[in-house]
Amino acid sequence: MTLYQPFLDYAITYMRSRLDLQPYPIPTGFESKSAVVGKGKNQEEVVTTSYAFQTAKLRQIRAAHVQGGNSLQVLNFVIFPHLNYDLPFFGADLVTLPGGHLIALDMQPLFRDDSAYQAKYTEPILPIFHTHQRHLSWGGDFPEEAQPFFSPAFLWTRPQETAVVETQVFAAFKDYLKAYLDFVEQAEAVTDSQNLVAIEQAQLRYLRYRAEKDPARGMFKRFYGAEWTEEYIHGFLFDLERKLTPIN
Repeated sequence: MTLYQPFLDYAITYMRSRLDLQPYPIPTGFESKSAVVGKGKNQEEVVTTSYAFQTAKLRQIRAAHVQGGNSLQVLNFVIFPHLNYDLPFFGADLVTLPGGHLIALDMQPLFRDDSAYQAKYTEPILPIFHTHQRHLSWGGDFPEEAQPFFSPAFLWTRPQETAVVETQVFAAFKDYLKAYLDFVEQAEAVTDSQNLVAIEQAQLRYLRYRAEKDPARGMFKRFYGAEWTEEYIHGFLFDLERKLTPIN
């Protein structure tokens, strides 16, 4: 079993226990993709598997799981709410490369600098953040342009030991996911037209940023080519803009 498979299995099982999960369409060719990389003894098969669900309140729950041997393990797991809810995004980027582990967990806010929004969605999870931050030290600077898309409860760490990922990171992942589903359970639909416009604009800002700056782009291009990569990013991973554009 690969490093992040237990995270994925737990998330799907736990969500099924609390949500009425329905399949979300994965475009043809993206359910699974493999490539052989390296030469000789260093040859390795890299497999990317996609998972996607939806619920009445959550437009897309999706995961991209990349397995390429001990030196390449990635789980990108994101939840996008429907546009008539002001819920934050749930984001988990769990990355293992030859140089170590890169872990990012957050409930990424629609309106980061809005004090009422912070009181509703950030302050309740700060105790969870502080609990896990004691064991998972801050991972260092990240781009200034990215900062508006992360909350004060952004858990960003670079553990050196795999055992820390398997225990403390996994515990944080479970706590953040539980807290997020608690928010989903309590969420009520937004009906005010001005607020609905603001939510759509905030979601599009986030998705455009993530699609443009996706750190996996170079890796996917190397493995699967540019055409597949761009379609995977815009047609599945961050597909809202496509969904909002009417087909002529």
